[in-house]
Amino acid sequence: MSITISIIAAIDANRGLGKNNRLLFKILEDMKRFKKLTTGHVVVMGRKTFESIGRSLSKRTNIVVTRDAKYKAGGCIVVHSLDEALEKATEIEKEEIFVIGGGEIYNQAIEIADTLYLTIVKGSYEADAFFPECESKFHEISRTESRDNNYSYAFTVWERD
Repeated sequence: MSITISIIAAIDANRGLGKNNRLLFKILEDMKRFKKLTTGHVVVMGRKTFESIGRSLSKRTNIVVTRDAKYKAGGCIVVHSLDEALEKATEIEKEEIFVIGGGEIYNQAIEIADTLYLTIVKGSYEADAFFPECESKFHEISRTESRDNNYSYAFTVWERD
């Protein structure tokens, strides 16, 4: 049985992810979905994403990718490429590995991902980090529309063609 490589992200209509190393949105239901999907699995993230979170995520094996050979991240495995991260992850994880950001890591992982869990927020927001174009490589298999006091959004799942 092969391991599924999944990407999870929240994006706006222009694929905006964040600005100034911060998420564009704080949606409680999206955070709950993220926690439910990733708990008990390996999560792979870039250094900037780790620093924006500020700590390792509990009940998950955290792998941080950085070019800095001396970088330390408490409670995390530090590696120096996405390939190295996936190699380490497959030693630990037998079901699903989650790539959780940011933009640089998504750009690399989109080429090998099997599944995308995207929260798509209606509207366009000022962003400096973007999710890669991928519509030609994946097809949507589920969509659940929702809204809170601040945002209208859809929880979507995509699989590679």
